[in-house]
Amino acid sequence: MTVQTQEVLEKAIHLPPVERAELVEQILSSFDFPAREEIDALWAKEAEDRIAAYDRGEIKAIPASQVFEKINRRKS
Repeated sequence: MTVQTQEVLEKAIHLPPVERAELVEQILSSFDFPAREEIDALWAKEAEDRIAAYDRGEIKAIPASQVFEKINRRKS
């Protein structure tokens, strides 16, 4: 890994979780691979299925603040 890449990584690691996730998504979407559209469609269907399950009362929601708090505790 180059010095410049290491510096970018170091800065990225200190971003809030949502910003890191957005950054990862942007980097991944910069790769050109044929299955990308299929993968995006599958993730969209998964999201729709989870929303439907929530609406039917089959799964519960967890506040994002709790999720990110748990993530941040793991990093410590």
